[in-house]
Order: sequence, then C-alpha cells, then structure tokens
Amino acid sequence: MVYNRRKFLKITSVSSLAISLMSCANIGKEDTLVEEQELIDICNKPQLKIDKSKQPIIIESMELVNLGETYFVRTRSKDGIEGISVTNKHVDILYPILLKSIIPFFIGKNALQIETLLDELYVHNSNYKMQGLALWCCVAWAEGSIIDLLGKYEGKHISDLFGSKQRDKVPIYVASGNRGTTPEEEIEVLQQRIEETGAKAVKFKVGGRMSRNKDSLLNRTEGLIELSRKILGDKITIQADANGSYGVNNAIEIGKRLEGIGAYLFEEPCRFDNFEETKQVADALSIPISGGEQESSEYRFRKLISGNILQIVQPDLHYYGGFIRASRVAKMADRLGKPITVHISNRNAGYAEMVNFSSYTPNIGLFQELKTGMEATADLFEPAIKVENGYLNVPTAPGLGMEHAEYALKNAKPIKPEF
Repeated sequence: MVYNRRKFLKITSVSSLAISLMSCANIGKEDTLVEEQELIDICNKPQLKIDKSKQPIIIESMELVNLGETYFVRTRSKDGIEGISVTNKHVDILYPILLKSIIPFFIGKNALQIETLLDELYVHNSNYKMQGLALWCCVAWAEGSIIDLLGKYEGKHISDLFGSKQRDKVPIYVASGNRGTTPEEEIEVLQQRIEETGAKAVKFKVGGRMSRNKDSLLNRTEGLIELSRKILGDKITIQADANGSYGVNNAIEIGKRLEGIGAYLFEEPCRFDNFEETKQVADALSIPISGGEQESSEYRFRKLISGNILQIVQPDLHYYGGFIRASRVAKMADRLGKPITVHISNRNAGYAEMVNFSSYTPNIGLFQELKTGMEATADLFEPAIKVENGYLNVPTAPGLGMEHAEYALKNAKPIKPEF
C-alpha cells in the first residue's frame, strides 16, 4: 500500500460513513517492503527543530507539585524560564521513581539537548532495568515540562518546535469506558456524549478485559455491536476496544461482526504482548487492528509496524515516555501508511496533550480520543481548549499552551521525597 497523505487528510474531514469506510477499511493492510534500517534511521533523526548550538539553557530545578487532584512537574532554568507539565493518574504510585531517579539526572543539564539526554537517562544508574510504564511515565512528565520550557524560551508553540502546525482543530471520538452496562444502557451513554460534544465517532468496550474470551455480561458484546449501528445510524463512526479479551478464534468472530456493521477499527483484540495472535487476527480481517497503548519499547513498536501486526498505532504519551518518543513512532507509521491515534492515560490534561501532539503530526487517525475531565485544566490554556461540533481547538500559547498555569500554581504544594 502506498500512503497518500492528501487522500487521508481529506477523509479525516468527512463524516460520511460510506466514504470513510471505503477509504479506510484496509488502512495499512497491504505489506510494504521497507528495510529495517530505514525505520531505525527515522528514529535516530532529531525530532525537535531547535538550534542546539545556542547558549545553553541550564536546568536549575525540577519539582513535583500538587494542586487539588492535579499534579504538575515544574522545571526552571537558571535564567528564570519555567516549564510545566501535567502527570497522569499513576503519579501517586510512581512519584518516588520521578523524585529519586529522574529529576536528579536533569539538574544542571542543557535543556536544548533533551533528545540526547533521553538516551543518556535510559542507561543512567541502570534505569533501563525499570523499562516499562513505571520508568517512562516519569520520563514523560519531566520531558513535557522541558518542552514547555523550550517553547517559552523560543516563544513558540510545541507544533513549531516539532516542525510546523498541521491543523488548528482536532476531530474527536467519545467513549464511556463502561463494561458493566447493558447494550441499551451503553448506547444511551454514548448518545448523551455525542449530544454534549457533537462528536461524529464513538468507541465502546467489548469482551471482559484480559478475560480469556469471557464477556463482561452475558451476550453483551454481540448485542452491543448489533444495536450500536441500528440506534446510532450510518453517520456515526463506530470503534470497539477489547482490551486483550480474546484468543484468535473468538477475536476473529467478533471482528467479523464489527466488519458487518462497518466499524472503523478493532482495538487490542488479543493480549497486547501476544504479537503472534494479534497478527493472525489482523491477517484474517479487513477491519484495521489498532493497539500499542501498553508498549514501551521502540524496538517492539518497530516490529508491530513493519510486521503489519497493527494497522493503526496507539502509543500513550505517558506510558511511552513523551512527545519525542511518540513522534518517532508516528514517523515510522507514516512511512508505512499507518495513522496514529494516541492513547490517553491522563484524565486531567490528556485531551490537551493529544491536541498538542495532533497539531504537528500529519498522519493522525480519523478521530482522536476525548475522555472526560476537561473541567480541571481547560482554562489553563490560551486560548482555553473547548469541544465544539466534534472538534477540540489547538492552543497557540508558547510551549504546551498553558499560559495561565503559573498563576494557578501559586498555591501548589511541593511533593517531597519520603525516602
């Protein structure tokens, strides 16, 4: 398959089910010969478009601070520039790693060298032995605050730091995350979210979550798939997420049902670390298989993409270690004609991180996820991020766009090490 960006960008703006499904049913399904070294070279190239030869921007401090239910990482340079990022929900468990293994490494370093520093941090004090979500979440929080700092230093939004802005607004889908609802109850929830946001796409849960083929409720999945198209109609794009519920045969059966209603994607049909089973399902279906939210290895992502195991890639900006690493994945996927739809693990500002990432990434998927929880942080951005007619606007303020965060953080409390 040869990837046609013009065609892809065109269909992302069209809500018609028939057009989008004809264009996307076989996204990334055809094998394309790409040398492994080419994908390695893509990842080795700098992602940030900044002049690293400038006067160094020395990091003087980095701290974790708390404001209500939201935790921020705040980084200051020696010349007084401040960068801020928002953590995800795992901070209450992982903060010792951040405070002990991540923050001390960055103190005294040149923020302009952030891409090189990420590689150095991985091996510093054998941090690689913590490879996985625990390590990369903490790295992502620190990296985000440094990128915000760099943007403020340059007076540029993150989209300019990574190249150029591709869009001013991002199309979203809505989901509930429920598995305890009946099909009728779940459709009502989705209808309400569509009404609230103007979204043209939904995603619902199928299976029981890593459940070895068991459903969450008796016959819920089959009923929900059938009812969704009947009630939501042909103008709503439908997606389904199994969270690794199935073995090969059951995944194919559910995938065929999704194909029957013209669904756009089938997410994590098999356990996320079972590449062989996922590949068998992908080969048996025409519907694109998506996944990657649990992935933390660049090497394994390369295999998922080049091996055509996934047709839509979904790294999490926290679980995978931040904007720089996720941008490498996006470019590998782009080379093979595959779109990227980032997973969101941050219910506070995950919507904003997704919007910022999507603002500069050419090959985003038809729709990006909007979780609930915007109320906590939406007004920190300039302009404030709002959902209108199924789109979120991209902030324009420097860095991550949190122009009003410094004022809000005046009452924030620093989190001190307890070890």
